[in-house]
Amino acid sequence: MKLLRVHALSTFIAMLIALYAIFIFAPTERTMGFIGEVQRIFYFHVSSNWTTFLATFCVFLCSILFLLKESREWDIRAAAAAELGVVFGTLGLISGTLWARPVWGIWWTWDARLTSFFLLWLILLAYQMLRRVVDSPAQRGRLSAVFGILAAVDTPIVYMANRWWRTQHPAPVIAGGPGSGLDPRMALTLCITLGAFTLLYVYLWRIRCELERTADVIETLQRQLQTQGMEVR
Repeated sequence: MKLLRVHALSTFIAMLIALYAIFIFAPTERTMGFIGEVQRIFYFHVSSNWTTFLATFCVFLCSILFLLKESREWDIRAAAAAELGVVFGTLGLISGTLWARPVWGIWWTWDARLTSFFLLWLILLAYQMLRRVVDSPAQRGRLSAVFGILAAVDTPIVYMANRWWRTQHPAPVIAGGPGSGLDPRMALTLCITLGAFTLLYVYLWRIRCELERTADVIETLQRQLQTQGMEVR
């Protein structure tokens, strides 16, 4: 519990530093003219998407381990990660539309990267819905694992979309080849924000896993009572 409190405090401080870096330390994008301030959404957008990818990787890894070991613990961890993937994926989609409206003049476009990310979000959402309609824990875990692996397959497609196809998304600014790159202060701000979001994700994942374990114990007790012919209210 003490370590969790330290983690919570560290996350809070990291988020404050990230906000300072985004709104005060990072320079305004000059090439975008009067809408240059909109570029600050970039830090939230990229960090939210990165955290969605991290959550999806955790779902994938825990799903594989569940299929191999058939341990409920891995299913619990995968479920917690998938739920956070939906949350951060939603933040990524919202921040993306807020950026697109003033820059592209539209709220939404079905380009390759946006469509593939939306598909990833839908898979993670379907994962959550599946867990609520399948009663058998073993069957629920196996079916969920399939969706978790499917989500992981889509992740590299999202990342490589604007490298493989022409999209409305900007060219990669990191590892994008000649001409790519960020202003040093922008790059530092992005690194700080990515670190803060990662800390936030890990903290929420730990909390969510504990809640899932508690829910699993309650579900097990209910099943035992039902087996014994007792009415559970």
